[in-house]
Formats: sequence, structure tokens, C-alpha cells
Amino acid sequence: MAKKRDYYEVLEVAKTATADEIKKAYRKKAIQYHPDKNPGNKEAEEKFKEAAEAYSVLSDPDKRAKYDQFGFEGLSGTAGFEGGFGGGMSMDDIFSMFGDIFGGGGGGFGGFSSFGGGGFGGFSGRTRQREYRSQGSDIRIQVSLTLEEINTGVTKKFKVKKLVPCTHCKGSGAQGGSGSETCPDCKGTGSVLRTQQSFFGMVQTQTVCPNCEGKGKVIKNRCQHCSGDGVVYGEEIVEVNIPAGVAEGMQLSVEGKGNAGKNNGYNGNLLILIKERPHKDLIRDENDLVYNLLLSVPQAALGGAVEVPTLDGAVRVKIESGTQPGKMLRLRGKGLPMLHSNQRGDMIVNVSVYIPEKLSKDEKQTLEKFDTSNNFQPSASVKEKIFKKFRSYFS
Repeated sequence: MAKKRDYYEVLEVAKTATADEIKKAYRKKAIQYHPDKNPGNKEAEEKFKEAAEAYSVLSDPDKRAKYDQFGFEGLSGTAGFEGGFGGGMSMDDIFSMFGDIFGGGGGGFGGFSSFGGGGFGGFSGRTRQREYRSQGSDIRIQVSLTLEEINTGVTKKFKVKKLVPCTHCKGSGAQGGSGSETCPDCKGTGSVLRTQQSFFGMVQTQTVCPNCEGKGKVIKNRCQHCSGDGVVYGEEIVEVNIPAGVAEGMQLSVEGKGNAGKNNGYNGNLLILIKERPHKDLIRDENDLVYNLLLSVPQAALGGAVEVPTLDGAVRVKIESGTQPGKMLRLRGKGLPMLHSNQRGDMIVNVSVYIPEKLSKDEKQTLEKFDTSNNFQPSASVKEKIFKKFRSYFS
């Protein structure tokens, strides 16, 4: 299965994009890849669905918040997306969203058969200039957690070295509050027109103004402490609540705790990569925990009660007499919690039996007496049972 693309990347919007910007970006993609404009084009159809999936999440404040913090993991179990896009939404579901986006009914492809006229309502070639604010970059750090911390959730504090607003100019980049003025190159639009010779003749394209970097304004007198960028290197103590049930490789996002944006721009995010420390007794298998219980020969033969460690303290487990090596005991609900759920995994106790490597003379004589006893010889049914279990390892 192809790896999913980041939803913001799909719609080509910043992580700080407003609901209106997300809607406009989706409308643009929907027009570009609509099946009526691309008949028989499977690639366009997939991009059409991909854009609809991205919009369905980013237009919903609840889903967007979970996606921003936990990525695709945060959407696990969300109606319409579990198991992939195709599992919960059809093309009719996608078109049902268009009433809100385009102001029409859209019960099928026919609702968009007209692309040249007013079928979409209110579309024109003009773009509205809005205030430009730069975006600070994200910061990635790694946190190593014990299974005990993953079991309960934990609050961690990090000292993060990052770009912070310049205190001398209060992040504006202007010396002594001198402010800014309209860019003389783009006249405040943030973009300039370039004319180039092409195969079809002279072509005019609109690009970001290199003088003001798309801001539409330039600083009169640059701050000497930050060279007009409005940011300097510093550090911040960030406190992060890590929920119970996270897993190795998962990435959490703390909004606005990354590098500060230049000239009072938007802050980037702090991305936290989860690592797990090995446990001295337990092995993690998704949300289950596995413990290898080593019994002596008498314990396995006679049975009894033994203590088994769990993340919540030791528990006593009954061992039946005649317990065979490889037997699995399941302790319900003694595993790890599932992320954003009240459910928990189980503890799997794998029984092993220790065979002494060296014996005294008396011990040898005792065991030799047992060797002649029928009870110490496996029956045909026991042999068959053990062989079936052994064969299942290779099937």
C-alpha cells in the first residue's frame, strides 16, 4: 500500500491555514482533478479522492486537532477513514461535501459538468492579497520512555534550543519601532510579474517578490540585534503531556513550540519522536505484554502458585500440575492501554521449564528411578499434541 501523504501537503496549505484557506485550496484541487475534466484518468481520480480525504479531516476542528498532534494514528477509528479512504467513503460521499464548498447540490458527476461558466459560482481569475506572515520551521526531538511511563502517560519537560522573537525589536525586525513601508518593487502586492520567452512566444508569470519575500512591505531601519529578521537564537522550557499508549516510532506534535517565524510570523511546531526503553522482564507486542516464566521441573510437574511481574505490580498465577513448556497463559487487561481508548491489551505468560545442566550423584540416581516410571514417559496422545504445536510454528 502506498504511503499516505501529509494532508497539508495534499492541499498545499500551511499548518496554520485558516478554515477559509483550506476550503479554497480544496476547491482548487477539486476543480483540477474532477473526473468530468479528466475522463478515464485514474491518477486524477486518485488525487481527487486524496484531496477530499484531506479536506474531510482538516475542515473538521476535532479531527484536525487529533491529526496535528498524533498524525494518522490520531485518526484511527475515526468514521470514514479506518482502513483507508476507500473503506468508509464513496464517490457519492465526496460529492455530498460539494454543496458546502461550491454552493450546489452535486449528487454525482453531473453537478460539475460545466467548468467554463458559472457552474461553481463566484470564481474569477483575480486573487485577493492578504497579509503575509512567515512560518517558523518545526523542531524535532526524541524522547525515550519506559513501559511504566507508556502505561500511565507522563509529563516531560524539555529545554529546547530554538529561534525566539528578538526582545529589542519585539520580533518586528525594525530598529526602535521604525516600522515598515510598502515594497517599491511589488507595490505592496507581494508578487511581481515576469515575462519570459517560451516556445509559444512571450509568457507572463506571477512570482513571489524577491525584495520583500512576499510580505508586500519592507523594513525601514533593520534591528541591529537580529539583522531585521525579528528572531534570535535562544531556548525555552517546554512541558509536554504524553498520553498513555504511545508506541515506538510515533510522533507527537506540540503546536506553536517550534522556531519563531521571522518578523512576528507564525511559530513552527515541536515534533516529538517516541522511543521505548527495553524492559528487564517484559516484551511489548503492540498493546500486549509478553513475560517468559521459567519453571523448575518439580514446579511444572507438581503445579502451584507463582508470582508474575506486571506494570501494576506482581500478581500470583496458578500453575496446573503437568504444565508443559510452551504453554501460554493470558492475563486479561494486564497489558498496555490503547491510545485514546479505555481498552487495554493482555499479559501473555509463556511457560518455559529449566532442565539442570549438572547433576549430583544422588540426583542422577533419583532421576534414573523416575525414568522407569510410566508417568515420566510421554503417551502417544501427548506426543501428537506436542508435535501439532511444533508444526504450527512453521505453518
